[in-house]
Amino acid sequence: MLIFDHQGNPLQSARAAVNGTQLHYRMGGSGEPVVLLHGVPKTGYHWRHIVPLLTRNYTVVVPDLRGLGDSFPAEEGYDTVTLSEDIAQLMDSLGHREYRVVGEDWGAATAYQLAARYPDRVRQLVYQEALLAGFGWEDTTRLTRSNVSQGSFVFHLGFFFKPDVPELLISGHEREFITWWLKNEAYNVDALTTEALDEYVRCYSSPGSLRAMLSIYRASLDDADSNHLAAQTPLGIPVLAVGGEFAIGADTERQMREVARDVRGIVLATGHQVAEEAPAETAAAYLEFFRTLPSS
Repeated sequence: MLIFDHQGNPLQSARAAVNGTQLHYRMGGSGEPVVLLHGVPKTGYHWRHIVPLLTRNYTVVVPDLRGLGDSFPAEEGYDTVTLSEDIAQLMDSLGHREYRVVGEDWGAATAYQLAARYPDRVRQLVYQEALLAGFGWEDTTRLTRSNVSQGSFVFHLGFFFKPDVPELLISGHEREFITWWLKNEAYNVDALTTEALDEYVRCYSSPGSLRAMLSIYRASLDDADSNHLAAQTPLGIPVLAVGGEFAIGADTERQMREVARDVRGIVLATGHQVAEEAPAETAAAYLEFFRTLPSS
């Protein structure tokens, strides 16, 4: 599915051999590079409304994470350390030594690891609508009256850990499951268009992609260890924490203050799918944040 820049031109679509796999990415615009990392069950298409609001001033790189979208499935490597290394090598291959990183959901967890592991390359981090494994993420699975009454009991985290059963139950019902999942997490459900849902369903119905997505969750215990290790050295780069008022909200900023020194936060009137529900406000927040850093 095409993503367009501010002039209505489709972004370049290509694949790169990096870190033992093949990543699909889209790229367009001009200026200093910004890489946008999606979560699940989404693909790089999640950023379709944000891209044209950035490409006038920035070169935008939009990968599909390992095994997702049109990237090749891999047998292993779905922990966020490996996912972040994929992106580091992709940006190297494109000739971008320094760049800004924007991540949402699992893309945010990956972006955090990228910033922690490559502080000399990542100039700014936008961390959106995510909690880190090992820092409270696991608590969202607790079956309490408060979690259930507030709609914050995230049942699928435990469900996805069970080997083979999620694959059995979801296969053949990708459309029903993904539609329910994404709309359940949204505040403005109309922002999740049929076209977008069709694209996500297409990708997660392709061979290996469902297993890849589940593998990201199943690697989260390793991620917790990696995050605790990384947090021993707080991030020194500027961080913008973006939350959706009707989802993780201000907890996104609280989370980043545990692992970074220079954090500012913003909460937008959205659910979890911030970039799809309020793209103009989201991009405006990014651009204002980016302007606080002098050009390299």
